[in-house]
Amino acid sequence: MTGFVMRRLGQALFVAWLVSLVVFVLTRSLPGGAAKATLGKEATAAQIAEFNHQQGFDRSIPEQYWIWISRVVQGDFGYSYRLNMPVSSAIANALPKTMLLVGLATAVSLLVAIPLGSVQAIRRGKPFDRLIGACSFLVYATPTFLIGLMLILVMAVEFQVFPSSAPTSDSLVTILGSPQGMVLPVLTLALGNIALYARYMRSSMSETLTSDFVRTARAKGLSRAQVLARHAVPNSLRSVVTIVGFSIPGLLAGSVVVEQVFNYPGMGMLFWTAAQYNDYPTQLAIVLLVSVATVLGSLVADIAYRLLDPRVSYERV
Repeated sequence: MTGFVMRRLGQALFVAWLVSLVVFVLTRSLPGGAAKATLGKEATAAQIAEFNHQQGFDRSIPEQYWIWISRVVQGDFGYSYRLNMPVSSAIANALPKTMLLVGLATAVSLLVAIPLGSVQAIRRGKPFDRLIGACSFLVYATPTFLIGLMLILVMAVEFQVFPSSAPTSDSLVTILGSPQGMVLPVLTLALGNIALYARYMRSSMSETLTSDFVRTARAKGLSRAQVLARHAVPNSLRSVVTIVGFSIPGLLAGSVVVEQVFNYPGMGMLFWTAAQYNDYPTQLAIVLLVSVATVLGSLVADIAYRLLDPRVSYERV
């Protein structure tokens, strides 16, 4: 197990390094150069020269990369002239809000999808299974922004149960103090993943229920509930855990749409605003963070899969 973790960690670090190279190249390939992209088209030659000197752009490419990656490791992603603050400060303000949104959406997705997929597998081929399967395909195929708008029309405009916008405070305490404002954003982001996770849970559970160890457990006299709780469900969670790790990019991408629809001041809204005003340092910093989060999600999913299924051997992985 230790050898597998070390190998996967080494692979993750290598991929993260490759991602940093791609982002570094993008930084140096901005339209008009990084100086004009940051300072604007009206920047003078003296201003551009001073900017290039401060950022180390007048040095060799290896030296530039070393300076840039050293700053990134220390949390320095450059300066946003659009926001008039360091990019790291803007991200530090927005990241906790997105983590809260994505974390709540993931928790809701799993809490609903695992029992739903399990019941589908138990009632496989019956009307309930077909109905939930059809609804899952419909929800999964519906764009996130459309789900959000439909929830606003029904739950906020028609029945006025929840507010149409999320809390806009910079304080997590204030946001958590208005939980009703988080219901629609969390539900919008969670619905598509509920459909996805339930589908994987159903497939894995259906396969597990036909396994020899399940039949053996029933033959030993265990009740159906005991078999499901002790054997079927835990062994069916492997595929769900794996897909959760790989769905992190989709969750973060979905948060861009959700935060825009509900005016939620997280990383998605920050990226959206940066894209509108050509705030390249902020955009590239977010791209780098999302890429690293994707690599970490894959690493955590692999380790969790190994812990859930000790039978899997990684001696040659």
